[in-house]
Amino acid sequence: MSDLFAAAGFEREAPRPLADRLRPLALDEVVGQSHLIGPDGVLSLMLKSGSLGSLIFWGPPGTGKTTVARLLADATDLHFQQISAIFSGVADLKKVFEAAKTRRMTGQGTLLFVDEIHRFNRAQLDSFLPVVEDGTITLVGATTENPSFELNAALLSRAHVLTFEALGGEALEQLLQRAEDEVGYALPLNDDARHALLGMADGDGRSILTLVEDVYRTIEEGAQADVQRLSKVVHRRAPIYDKNKEGHYNLISALHKSIRGSDPDAALYWMCRMLEGGEDPLYILRRLTVMASEDIGMADPQALVVVNAARHAFQLVGSPEGDYALAEAAIYLATAPKSNASYLAYKAARQAARQGGSVMPPKHILNAPTKMMAEMGYNAGYLYDHDMPEAFSGQNYFPEKMGRVQFYHPPERGYEREINKRLNYWQRLRGERAQAARDAANKSYKKTDRETDG
Repeated sequence: MSDLFAAAGFEREAPRPLADRLRPLALDEVVGQSHLIGPDGVLSLMLKSGSLGSLIFWGPPGTGKTTVARLLADATDLHFQQISAIFSGVADLKKVFEAAKTRRMTGQGTLLFVDEIHRFNRAQLDSFLPVVEDGTITLVGATTENPSFELNAALLSRAHVLTFEALGGEALEQLLQRAEDEVGYALPLNDDARHALLGMADGDGRSILTLVEDVYRTIEEGAQADVQRLSKVVHRRAPIYDKNKEGHYNLISALHKSIRGSDPDAALYWMCRMLEGGEDPLYILRRLTVMASEDIGMADPQALVVVNAARHAFQLVGSPEGDYALAEAAIYLATAPKSNASYLAYKAARQAARQGGSVMPPKHILNAPTKMMAEMGYNAGYLYDHDMPEAFSGQNYFPEKMGRVQFYHPPERGYEREINKRLNYWQRLRGERAQAARDAANKSYKKTDRETDG
């Protein structure tokens, strides 16, 4: 019945959203993806070669993935079939594959566009393999998630992954101008409000056209509405940020590397991006704690104290006032001297402990609570450091079979400059006392030797 209505032209008369009315009819009308569909774009070159393999389109919403897939089908004379992984199961896939096989017998190929393909489970993804391999379908899957995390390797090895980019200001401005041409008059916004509207779209072409419709519906023609009025009639869209997906890890990586790179301004920006996206401040504080130990360490031992104090302050007063403590901690870490020496020392010591096995400590540093243990040499010759000059005995504390190893190599930065002086001083004392012990042993040996000769 719906096909009869469409044939009669009723569908063309029905109200259609602006985004649908402005949907490109040719690949060169798609904005913002010139690296794919420009003269030297990957898809352009594929079409010129006359061969279109299976593809995975990866990118944020509203960047043209569905539109490009439909236009590719038109350009290659393939039957376009679209399904959503959210609403489709194994039975639906079997029907689609059977229809594609029937079509193929009549000489018609099928481009199967699967939206949200990452929503399929492993078994469902595996079902695509035979029909992709024998050419029954040309698969084009769309995903907002990193395919290397969400899709299985077998399917990825049979498809070319193409990245769609969020639309920049120039591309979004093109969409605004097309919308104005379609409606017939300019957006009733002043320059500042127009610029603010571009930012609200967050790189999403579909979103900006929806916002444009809201403006046309609520602000009269010829007005020059400002940013304040614009904000009242449209709802600002939250930044794209899924706390359980790749965006989460991208932003925390950006925050970590900004702090490691001693850039407090970038660190504040990425931290605020996370907070704006709804991230749990306590998660950020946990990551700041890691940074204080991993990237600053003993170069400024106070860094860990500052982060712990920030966590206590946030838990005490909550948001938004507690957010200032997060900002203070991020700035402190970013401006602190950097050293990963304690982190590297831990890793090296852990590796040595893993490889060395169950070697015993030297007997002189073991307690001798029983007579038998004392007779076996436990605690024999132990020197109590507080009783020694400089409160330093210089004794060996490593397993005798292992020998002394240096794991910690503090750089000449921050507080570790002072630690270096101390370690070097102790190393000199250790050498002097070891030499004195050897001299005393040689003197004792010579005395014994003379007594024996006498």
